[in-house]
Amino acid sequence: MNDGPPLSPLAQAFAQGPGWFPQQMDAATDRVLLVRMSEEAYRTASFLDQRMLTQQSQAQWASWSELGAADQATRRDAHFIFHIGHVGSTLIARLLGELDGVFALREPQILRNFADLAADYGQPHAVWSPEVFDARLETVIGWLSRTFAPNDRAQIKASSFVSEIAEQLIGPDLKALMLRVSPQRYIETILAGDNSRQELAMLASQRLRRLHVRLGSESWRLWELPEATRAAMSWLSEMMAMDAAATATPNGHIHWLDFDDFLGNPVDRLAETAAFFGIAADKPTITSLTGGPIMTQYSKAPEHGYSRDMRESLLAEARATHADGIAEALTWLNDAADRHPPIAAMMARHASRDTET
Repeated sequence: MNDGPPLSPLAQAFAQGPGWFPQQMDAATDRVLLVRMSEEAYRTASFLDQRMLTQQSQAQWASWSELGAADQATRRDAHFIFHIGHVGSTLIARLLGELDGVFALREPQILRNFADLAADYGQPHAVWSPEVFDARLETVIGWLSRTFAPNDRAQIKASSFVSEIAEQLIGPDLKALMLRVSPQRYIETILAGDNSRQELAMLASQRLRRLHVRLGSESWRLWELPEATRAAMSWLSEMMAMDAAATATPNGHIHWLDFDDFLGNPVDRLAETAAFFGIAADKPTITSLTGGPIMTQYSKAPEHGYSRDMRESLLAEARATHADGIAEALTWLNDAADRHPPIAAMMARHASRDTET
Protein backbone atom coordinates (compact mmCIF):
# COMPACT_ATOMS: atom_id res chain seq x y z
CA MET A 1 0.00 0.00 0.00
CA ASN A 2 1.31 3.45 -0.95
CA ASP A 3 1.30 5.92 1.95
CA GLY A 4 3.25 8.58 0.07
CA PRO A 5 2.14 11.22 -2.46
CA PRO A 6 -0.58 10.28 -4.96
CA LEU A 7 0.70 8.05 -7.77
CA SER A 8 0.86 9.30 -11.32
CA PRO A 9 -1.47 7.74 -13.91
CA LEU A 10 1.60 6.08 -15.48
CA ALA A 11 2.61 4.42 -12.21
CA GLN A 12 -0.94 3.27 -11.62
CA ALA A 13 -1.10 1.78 -15.12
CA PHE A 14 2.25 0.05 -14.60
CA ALA A 15 0.94 -1.61 -11.46
CA GLN A 16 -1.80 -3.35 -13.44
CA GLY A 17 0.52 -5.83 -15.18
CA PRO A 18 2.84 -6.26 -18.17
CA GLY A 19 1.02 -3.76 -20.40
CA TRP A 20 3.80 -1.32 -19.51
CA PHE A 21 7.18 -3.01 -19.88
CA PRO A 22 10.24 -1.86 -17.84
CA GLN A 23 12.57 -1.76 -20.83
CA GLN A 24 15.71 -0.24 -19.31
CA MET A 25 16.91 1.75 -16.35
CA ASP A 26 19.19 4.71 -15.76
CA ALA A 27 20.90 4.06 -12.43
CA ALA A 28 22.48 7.51 -12.32
CA THR A 29 19.10 9.27 -12.38
CA ASP A 30 17.20 6.46 -10.65
CA ARG A 31 14.65 6.11 -13.45
CA VAL A 32 13.09 3.30 -15.46
CA LEU A 33 11.93 3.57 -19.07
CA LEU A 34 8.46 2.09 -19.58
CA VAL A 35 7.20 1.02 -22.99
CA ARG A 36 3.57 0.30 -23.86
CA MET A 37 3.27 -3.36 -24.97
CA SER A 38 0.44 -5.64 -26.06
CA GLU A 39 0.53 -9.40 -25.62
CA GLU A 40 1.02 -9.78 -29.38
CA ALA A 41 3.89 -7.28 -29.32
CA TYR A 42 5.68 -9.43 -26.74
CA ARG A 43 5.05 -12.56 -28.81
CA THR A 44 6.54 -11.15 -32.00
CA ALA A 45 9.45 -9.15 -30.54
CA SER A 46 12.82 -10.75 -31.23
CA PHE A 47 14.48 -8.42 -28.73
CA LEU A 48 13.31 -6.22 -25.87
CA ASP A 49 16.40 -4.03 -25.96
CA GLN A 50 17.13 -0.76 -27.77
CA ARG A 51 16.18 -2.37 -31.10
CA MET A 52 12.52 -2.41 -30.06
CA LEU A 53 12.34 1.34 -29.58
CA THR A 54 10.68 3.37 -32.33
CA GLN A 55 8.85 6.67 -32.53
CA GLN A 56 5.66 4.68 -31.94
CA SER A 57 6.89 3.03 -28.72
CA GLN A 58 5.09 5.41 -26.32
CA ALA A 59 8.14 5.22 -24.06
CA GLN A 60 8.01 7.19 -20.82
CA TRP A 61 10.45 7.55 -17.93
CA ALA A 62 9.32 6.97 -14.34
CA SER A 63 11.19 7.05 -11.03
CA TRP A 64 12.22 3.85 -9.27
CA SER A 65 10.60 5.01 -6.05
CA GLU A 66 7.22 5.62 -7.64
CA LEU A 67 7.18 2.34 -9.54
CA GLY A 68 8.21 0.47 -6.41
CA ALA A 69 5.41 2.09 -4.46
CA ALA A 70 2.86 1.36 -7.18
CA ASP A 71 3.67 -2.23 -7.98
CA GLN A 72 2.51 -4.89 -5.55
CA ALA A 73 3.50 -7.89 -7.69
CA THR A 74 3.99 -11.03 -5.62
CA ARG A 75 5.13 -13.33 -8.43
CA ARG A 76 8.84 -13.96 -8.80
CA ASP A 77 8.63 -17.19 -10.73
CA ALA A 78 10.05 -16.44 -14.17
CA HIS A 79 12.31 -19.06 -15.71
CA PHE A 80 15.38 -18.23 -17.76
CA ILE A 81 17.34 -19.08 -20.89
CA PHE A 82 21.06 -18.32 -20.75
CA HIS A 83 23.47 -18.86 -23.62
CA ILE A 84 26.89 -17.99 -25.02
CA GLY A 85 25.60 -16.13 -28.09
CA HIS A 86 24.91 -17.39 -31.60
CA VAL A 87 23.74 -20.79 -30.38
CA GLY A 88 20.09 -20.75 -31.42
CA SER A 89 18.74 -19.14 -28.26
CA THR A 90 16.25 -16.96 -30.13
CA LEU A 91 15.02 -19.99 -32.08
CA ILE A 92 14.57 -22.07 -28.92
CA ALA A 93 12.85 -19.15 -27.18
CA ARG A 94 10.46 -18.70 -30.11
CA LEU A 95 9.58 -22.40 -30.16
CA LEU A 96 8.97 -22.51 -26.41
CA GLY A 97 7.01 -19.26 -26.64
CA GLU A 98 4.48 -20.93 -28.92
CA LEU A 99 3.58 -23.52 -26.28
CA ASP A 100 0.57 -23.02 -24.04
CA GLY A 101 1.37 -21.47 -20.70
CA VAL A 102 4.57 -19.68 -21.80
CA PHE A 103 4.92 -15.89 -21.85
CA ALA A 104 8.20 -15.28 -23.64
CA LEU A 105 10.43 -12.24 -23.11
CA ARG A 106 13.54 -12.10 -25.26
CA GLU A 107 16.60 -10.12 -24.14
CA PRO A 108 15.17 -7.42 -21.87
CA GLN A 109 17.56 -4.50 -21.79
CA ILE A 110 17.03 -3.91 -18.07
CA LEU A 111 18.87 -7.17 -17.23
CA ARG A 112 21.84 -5.96 -19.27
CA ASN A 113 21.81 -2.81 -17.15
CA PHE A 114 22.06 -4.95 -14.01
CA ALA A 115 24.85 -7.04 -15.51
CA ASP A 116 26.79 -3.84 -16.21
CA LEU A 117 26.26 -2.60 -12.65
CA ALA A 118 27.31 -5.96 -11.25
CA ALA A 119 30.87 -5.32 -12.45
CA ASP A 120 31.12 -2.67 -9.71
CA TYR A 121 29.19 -4.62 -7.07
CA GLY A 122 30.41 -3.73 -3.59
CA GLN A 123 33.04 -1.30 -4.89
CA PRO A 124 33.33 2.19 -3.40
CA HIS A 125 32.56 3.75 -6.78
CA ALA A 126 29.38 1.68 -7.32
CA VAL A 127 26.21 3.68 -7.94
CA TRP A 128 24.19 1.44 -5.60
CA SER A 129 25.06 -0.33 -2.38
CA PRO A 130 24.99 -4.15 -2.49
CA GLU A 131 21.75 -4.09 -0.51
CA VAL A 132 20.04 -1.78 -2.99
CA PHE A 133 21.36 -3.78 -5.96
CA ASP A 134 20.06 -7.07 -4.52
CA ALA A 135 16.66 -5.63 -3.60
CA ARG A 136 16.14 -3.99 -6.96
CA LEU A 137 17.18 -7.09 -8.86
CA GLU A 138 14.53 -9.00 -6.92
CA THR A 139 12.05 -6.27 -7.81
CA VAL A 140 12.87 -6.55 -11.50
CA ILE A 141 12.47 -10.33 -11.44
CA GLY A 142 9.00 -9.64 -10.07
CA TRP A 143 8.24 -7.11 -12.79
CA LEU A 144 9.40 -9.51 -15.51
CA SER A 145 7.40 -12.37 -13.97
CA ARG A 146 4.09 -10.65 -14.62
CA THR A 147 1.89 -12.17 -17.33
CA PHE A 148 -1.35 -11.26 -19.07
CA ALA A 149 -2.93 -14.64 -18.29
CA PRO A 150 -2.64 -15.73 -14.64
CA ASN A 151 -1.84 -19.35 -15.56
CA ASP A 152 1.02 -18.37 -17.89
CA ARG A 153 4.61 -18.27 -16.72
CA ALA A 154 7.22 -15.80 -17.93
CA GLN A 155 10.27 -17.24 -19.64
CA ILE A 156 13.14 -14.81 -20.07
CA LYS A 157 15.85 -15.27 -22.66
CA ALA A 158 18.71 -13.12 -21.41
CA SER A 159 21.51 -11.55 -23.44
CA SER A 160 24.70 -13.63 -23.40
CA PHE A 161 26.69 -11.50 -20.94
CA VAL A 162 23.79 -11.45 -18.46
CA SER A 163 25.09 -14.91 -17.50
CA GLU A 164 27.40 -13.01 -15.13
CA ILE A 165 24.39 -12.53 -12.83
CA ALA A 166 22.69 -15.84 -13.67
CA GLU A 167 23.28 -17.24 -10.18
CA GLN A 168 21.48 -14.28 -8.59
CA LEU A 169 18.64 -14.44 -11.11
CA ILE A 170 18.02 -18.18 -10.70
CA GLY A 171 18.44 -18.17 -6.92
CA PRO A 172 17.36 -21.28 -5.00
CA ASP A 173 13.96 -21.70 -6.65
CA LEU A 174 13.95 -20.90 -10.37
CA LYS A 175 15.04 -22.93 -13.39
CA ALA A 176 17.20 -22.15 -16.40
CA LEU A 177 18.05 -23.61 -19.77
CA MET A 178 21.71 -23.14 -20.69
CA LEU A 179 22.59 -23.27 -24.40
CA ARG A 180 26.04 -24.03 -25.73
CA VAL A 181 28.00 -25.48 -28.65
CA SER A 182 31.51 -26.91 -28.87
CA PRO A 183 34.42 -24.45 -29.12
CA GLN A 184 35.10 -25.26 -32.76
CA ARG A 185 31.47 -24.85 -33.81
CA TYR A 186 31.29 -21.55 -31.93
CA ILE A 187 34.43 -20.21 -33.60
CA GLU A 188 33.16 -21.27 -37.02
CA THR A 189 29.80 -19.62 -36.34
CA ILE A 190 31.40 -16.31 -35.37
CA LEU A 191 33.72 -16.28 -38.38
CA ALA A 192 30.89 -17.19 -40.76
CA GLY A 193 29.04 -13.87 -40.58
CA ASP A 194 29.91 -10.19 -40.89
CA ASN A 195 27.55 -9.21 -38.06
CA SER A 196 28.93 -11.80 -35.66
CA ARG A 197 32.50 -10.73 -36.46
CA GLN A 198 31.59 -7.10 -35.77
CA GLU A 199 29.96 -8.11 -32.50
CA LEU A 200 33.10 -10.08 -31.60
CA ALA A 201 35.22 -6.98 -32.16
CA MET A 202 32.94 -4.90 -29.92
CA LEU A 203 32.59 -7.40 -27.06
CA ALA A 204 36.04 -9.03 -26.95
CA SER A 205 37.51 -6.47 -24.54
CA GLN A 206 34.64 -6.83 -22.08
CA ARG A 207 34.76 -10.62 -22.31
CA LEU A 208 38.49 -10.77 -21.64
CA ARG A 209 38.09 -8.46 -18.66
CA ARG A 210 35.33 -10.69 -17.25
CA LEU A 211 37.45 -13.79 -17.82
CA HIS A 212 40.45 -12.24 -16.06
CA VAL A 213 38.28 -11.24 -13.10
CA ARG A 214 36.87 -14.76 -12.86
CA LEU A 215 40.33 -16.35 -12.99
CA GLY A 216 41.98 -13.77 -10.76
CA SER A 217 44.79 -13.52 -13.27
CA GLU A 218 45.53 -11.19 -16.19
CA SER A 219 46.95 -13.87 -18.42
CA TRP A 220 46.40 -12.48 -21.93
CA ARG A 221 46.60 -9.21 -23.87
CA LEU A 222 43.73 -8.61 -26.24
CA TRP A 223 45.89 -6.99 -28.90
CA GLU A 224 47.93 -10.19 -29.15
CA LEU A 225 44.91 -12.41 -29.87
CA PRO A 226 43.99 -12.97 -33.54
CA GLU A 227 40.34 -12.90 -34.52
CA ALA A 228 39.73 -16.65 -34.29
CA THR A 229 41.47 -16.77 -30.90
CA ARG A 230 39.30 -13.89 -29.72
CA ALA A 231 36.32 -16.05 -30.65
CA ALA A 232 37.77 -18.92 -28.60
CA MET A 233 38.33 -16.56 -25.68
CA SER A 234 34.73 -15.34 -26.01
CA TRP A 235 33.45 -18.92 -25.90
CA LEU A 236 35.56 -19.49 -22.80
CA SER A 237 34.44 -16.31 -21.04
CA GLU A 238 30.74 -16.99 -21.60
CA MET A 239 31.01 -20.70 -20.78
CA MET A 240 32.87 -19.99 -17.55
CA ALA A 241 30.10 -17.60 -16.49
CA MET A 242 27.31 -20.06 -17.22
CA ASP A 243 29.17 -22.99 -15.71
CA ALA A 244 29.85 -21.06 -12.51
CA ALA A 245 26.15 -20.24 -12.15
CA ALA A 246 25.15 -23.84 -12.88
CA THR A 247 27.61 -25.19 -10.33
CA ALA A 248 26.17 -22.91 -7.65
CA THR A 249 22.53 -23.73 -8.46
CA PRO A 250 20.59 -26.57 -6.76
CA ASN A 251 20.49 -29.90 -8.57
CA GLY A 252 17.66 -30.20 -11.05
CA HIS A 253 17.39 -26.47 -11.74
CA ILE A 254 19.66 -26.37 -14.83
CA HIS A 255 19.15 -28.05 -18.19
CA TRP A 256 22.09 -27.96 -20.60
CA LEU A 257 21.41 -28.16 -24.34
CA ASP A 258 23.91 -28.27 -27.18
CA PHE A 259 22.44 -26.48 -30.19
CA ASP A 260 23.94 -28.93 -32.67
CA ASP A 261 22.40 -31.77 -30.69
CA PHE A 262 19.06 -29.95 -30.85
CA LEU A 263 19.29 -29.54 -34.61
CA GLY A 264 20.06 -33.24 -34.96
CA ASN A 265 16.90 -34.24 -33.08
CA PRO A 266 14.67 -31.20 -32.55
CA VAL A 267 11.53 -33.12 -31.55
CA ASP A 268 13.09 -34.99 -28.64
CA ARG A 269 15.30 -32.12 -27.50
CA LEU A 270 12.43 -29.61 -27.47
CA ALA A 271 10.19 -32.11 -25.69
CA GLU A 272 12.89 -32.65 -23.04
CA THR A 273 13.30 -28.91 -22.57
CA ALA A 274 9.57 -28.34 -22.25
CA ALA A 275 9.33 -31.16 -19.70
CA PHE A 276 12.22 -29.68 -17.71
CA PHE A 277 10.30 -26.40 -17.40
CA GLY A 278 7.07 -28.21 -16.56
CA ILE A 279 5.41 -27.13 -19.80
CA ALA A 280 2.67 -29.50 -20.93
CA ALA A 281 3.21 -30.26 -24.62
CA ASP A 282 2.30 -33.46 -26.44
CA LYS A 283 4.43 -34.96 -29.19
CA PRO A 284 2.16 -33.90 -32.09
CA THR A 285 2.42 -30.29 -30.93
CA ILE A 286 6.22 -30.50 -30.63
CA THR A 287 6.48 -32.22 -34.01
CA SER A 288 4.32 -29.60 -35.65
CA LEU A 289 6.37 -26.76 -34.17
CA THR A 290 9.76 -28.20 -35.11
CA GLY A 291 8.49 -28.99 -38.61
CA GLY A 292 6.90 -25.58 -39.07
CA PRO A 293 7.98 -22.17 -40.37
CA ILE A 294 9.86 -21.09 -37.23
CA MET A 295 12.57 -23.62 -38.09
CA THR A 296 13.06 -22.15 -41.59
CA GLN A 297 13.20 -18.49 -40.56
CA TYR A 298 16.10 -16.44 -39.32
CA SER A 299 14.92 -16.11 -35.72
CA LYS A 300 16.35 -12.64 -35.13
CA ALA A 301 14.60 -11.38 -38.29
CA PRO A 302 11.81 -13.82 -39.24
CA GLU A 303 11.22 -12.10 -42.58
CA HIS A 304 14.44 -13.76 -43.79
CA GLY A 305 14.78 -17.45 -44.49
CA TYR A 306 17.34 -19.65 -42.76
CA SER A 307 17.75 -23.39 -42.35
CA ARG A 308 20.00 -26.05 -40.91
CA ASP A 309 21.45 -26.77 -44.38
CA MET A 310 22.21 -23.08 -44.93
CA ARG A 311 23.92 -22.94 -41.54
CA GLU A 312 26.02 -26.01 -42.31
CA SER A 313 27.08 -24.51 -45.65
CA LEU A 314 28.18 -21.27 -44.01
CA LEU A 315 30.08 -23.11 -41.27
CA ALA A 316 31.84 -25.32 -43.81
CA GLU A 317 32.94 -22.24 -45.73
CA ALA A 318 34.25 -20.59 -42.56
CA ARG A 319 36.02 -23.81 -41.57
CA ALA A 320 37.82 -23.94 -44.93
CA THR A 321 38.62 -20.24 -45.13
CA HIS A 322 39.92 -19.90 -41.57
CA ALA A 323 41.39 -23.38 -41.02
CA ASP A 324 44.76 -22.17 -39.72
CA GLY A 325 43.25 -19.55 -37.44
CA ILE A 326 40.74 -22.03 -36.00
CA ALA A 327 43.49 -24.57 -35.31
CA GLU A 328 45.55 -21.87 -33.57
CA ALA A 329 42.51 -20.82 -31.52
CA LEU A 330 41.82 -24.37 -30.35
CA THR A 331 45.48 -24.76 -29.38
CA TRP A 332 45.21 -21.52 -27.38
CA LEU A 333 42.15 -22.90 -25.61
CA ASN A 334 43.94 -26.12 -24.66
CA ASP A 335 46.92 -24.12 -23.42
CA ALA A 336 44.56 -21.97 -21.32
CA ALA A 337 43.19 -25.15 -19.73
CA ASP A 338 46.72 -26.34 -18.98
CA ARG A 339 47.54 -23.05 -17.26
CA HIS A 340 44.31 -22.63 -15.30
CA PRO A 341 42.70 -25.56 -13.43
CA PRO A 342 39.24 -23.90 -13.32
CA ILE A 343 39.21 -23.80 -17.13
CA ALA A 344 40.30 -27.43 -17.33
CA ALA A 345 37.57 -28.44 -14.86
CA MET A 346 34.87 -26.59 -16.82
CA MET A 347 35.97 -28.11 -20.12
CA ALA A 348 36.08 -31.59 -18.60
CA ARG A 349 32.51 -31.22 -17.33
CA HIS A 350 31.26 -30.26 -20.76
CA ALA A 351 33.29 -32.93 -22.53
CA SER A 352 31.51 -35.39 -20.25
CA ARG A 353 28.13 -33.95 -21.24
CA ASP A 354 29.08 -34.29 -24.91
CA THR A 355 29.83 -37.97 -24.31
CA GLU A 356 26.46 -38.45 -22.62
CA THR A 357 24.57 -36.99 -25.56
